Amino acid sequence: MLKQVILVRKDLKMGLGKAVAQACHASLGSALKCNRKTIEKWMKEGGKKVVLKASLQEILEAEKKARRAKIPSFLVVDAGLTQLEPGTVTALGIGPHEEEKIDKITGKLKLL
Repeated sequence: MLKQVILVRKDLKMGLGKAVAQACHASLGSALKCNRKTIEKWMKEGGKKVVLKASLQEILEAEKKARRAKIPSFLVVDAGLTQLEPGTVTALGIGPHEEEKIDKITGKLKLL
């Protein structure tokens, strides 16, 4: 089974709308790195997504592990036009990819 995991910074003072937008950027950015066959399979299975809270360090470590495991990922760096300073890392999308492989990277993190 395939799933996508989105990590969102828990330590930033983002409003709910901002956090949701950042999670959407992470989800779309990561999905666009996948091939069509993977996306079609994922969507046929229901497009499973899980959103987790993480610190900056946890996000950077997860991104590094995903890259090493050759799992598609997308790191969101804010442009700084609204609530945050330019260059602030806000979220990370991982997958869609095999659930077991993603869980090895993000399994200890809590739901947002």
